[in-house]
Amino acid sequence: MKKIITIALLFATTLFYAQNKSVLGKWKTIDDETGKPKSVVEIFEKSGKIYGKVIEVLDVVHKNDLCKSCPGEDANKPIEGITVIKGLSKDGAEYSGGKILDPKNGKLYKCFIALEGNDKLKVRGYVGFSLLGRTQYWYRVKN
Repeated sequence: MKKIITIALLFATTLFYAQNKSVLGKWKTIDDETGKPKSVVEIFEKSGKIYGKVIEVLDVVHKNDLCKSCPGEDANKPIEGITVIKGLSKDGAEYSGGKILDPKNGKLYKCFIALEGNDKLKVRGYVGFSLLGRTQYWYRVKN
């Protein structure tokens, strides 16, 4: 009986640890130019790919802004509710192979994200290869 309880506790601990090491969840985005919080993005999995949707714009002045320069189906949609991370796949310790949308200028960039600890996410958008781009650090929103 002790063996079964020990195995169950070990299994539960492993699940808890694995859950905290996931990119899934809500993240507060920080503007890499101003250092100020911009939004909350919920990262989720759909059909084996990773996506991120703006669920809250934190700056009251820009809360109702539209993505005026965005391409295709995102054109003129409210920024709050728009999917900004599109189609990333797990590649070792990071997720890559997809795009990230900058609602400020409407441009799509190649993207990779990687956890740096449990509650810090490195988000890199770039053109061509990853040396030509910008990095932001997002922080997990704790419920």
